Amino acid sequence: MADRSADFWYPTAAYLYVLHLDGLALAWEYLRRHPDYRRDWLRRRRRPEAAHPWGLRLLEDPTLDARDAHPAWFPDHDAVLQLYPDADPPPDADAFEFWRIPGHKHLIHDGKRLVLVARWPGCCVRLALAPGLTDGMAYLYAVRACAAPCGRYHTMAAELDKLAVVAETVPAAAARSRPTPAALLELHTLQALDATLAGASLRETAAGLFGAEAVAGGWYADGGLRSRVRRLVQRGRLLMRGGYRRLAQLE
Repeated sequence: MADRSADFWYPTAAYLYVLHLDGLALAWEYLRRHPDYRRDWLRRRRRPEAAHPWGLRLLEDPTLDARDAHPAWFPDHDAVLQLYPDADPPPDADAFEFWRIPGHKHLIHDGKRLVLVARWPGCCVRLALAPGLTDGMAYLYAVRACAAPCGRYHTMAAELDKLAVVAETVPAAAARSRPTPAALLELHTLQALDATLAGASLRETAAGLFGAEAVAGGWYADGGLRSRVRRLVQRGRLLMRGGYRRLAQLE
C-alpha cells in the first residue's frame, strides 16, 4: 500500500467544514468535482450556455469550495427567500433594510436578478431580490405556486426564523453539538470521492478516512470496513454524476 499521507485528500481535518453545510452547499461540493463540469468551466468563454445542463444559471469556479463559492442554481431551491416590492403596502409595512440583514453579506448577479447570501456562525440565508426592490422600500415574500404549497411555506418560515433569531445581534461564534450521522456521512463521502479521483485504492482510501490501524485490523475480503469504503465511493460517484440535483431540488 502506497504512502498517501502527503496527498491533499488525506487529512480529514481539511473536510471539517463539510459538517456544517446545507443541501445547496453540499450539492455544489459534489458538482464541482465532476471532471466534465471542470472542463466546461475552462471553456466557459466559448460556451456561455454550458451552465444550464448542470442546473446552474451561470458557471461557478470549481476550485472554490462551498465556503467561498456562490453557485446560482436554476430553478431556485425552496430555501431561497424571494423578495418583491409591495405594490400596495399598509402604513405599518416593514421596509427592506440591507444593512440590518445579519452576517457577512455577498451580492451576486445571477444573470436575472441580485442574490444576497448572508452567512454568520452556524447559518446561511439566501435572498433573491426582484428588480425594482431598493433599500427602504416596502416588500413582501413570495412562495412559488404548486399543488401542495405547505412544504414550501414551512421551508420559507424556517429561513425567516433564522433571520428573526439574530435580528438584533449576530453571534461572534456558535456552540455546536456533536456532528450528526448524516453530516459525517457527507464528510466521509467527499473525502472518499476525492481519494478515488486522485487514483487511490480502496484500502488507501480507508487508511485516510479511518486510520492505518483500523485497516490493518479489519481489512478482509468481505469485511465491514472494506464494504463501507466501497459504498462511500459509489455514493460519491452517484452524487457527483447527477445525484447533487436532488440536494439542490432541481428535480
